[in-house]
Amino acid sequence: MEIRERLTLEMKEAMRSKNQLRLDAIRFLQAAIKNKEIELRPTPISTEEILGVVKKLVKQRKESIEQYQTAQRQDLVDKESAELKILEAFLPAQMGKEQIEKIVGDVINEVNASSIKDMGTVMKAVMTKTAGTADNKLVSEIIRAKLQA
Repeated sequence: MEIRERLTLEMKEAMRSKNQLRLDAIRFLQAAIKNKEIELRPTPISTEEILGVVKKLVKQRKESIEQYQTAQRQDLVDKESAELKILEAFLPAQMGKEQIEKIVGDVINEVNASSIKDMGTVMKAVMTKTAGTADNKLVSEIIRAKLQA
């Protein structure tokens, strides 16, 4: 099922169950997708671009949670965490750290990377192989650790 169809179905279900938080999160996601679609006109939006929008919103939620924790606003942390959980359900399953480390090791050997100067090349190759199923921040940390060692 395509992500937009799934969004519509889940929005209807949230309306029926009167789950306002879920409904708001899904509507916000749909609005963000629509804005991206308008930005890309006349080219139709692809599934990868929709997933990019979802990832962007997930990243924003994570950053907001950190800021709210610093400000000791537990009520807002709880709200953002709930929305984060809803948004993450629309992303493909994320790889574990062990899987990412194996891919990074393979790529470093493939491109003969030897120093931190090769990080960009390695990062690009890893992103191509993981195709959005790995957290970019985690990938970056693993590459940096392996190239500095």
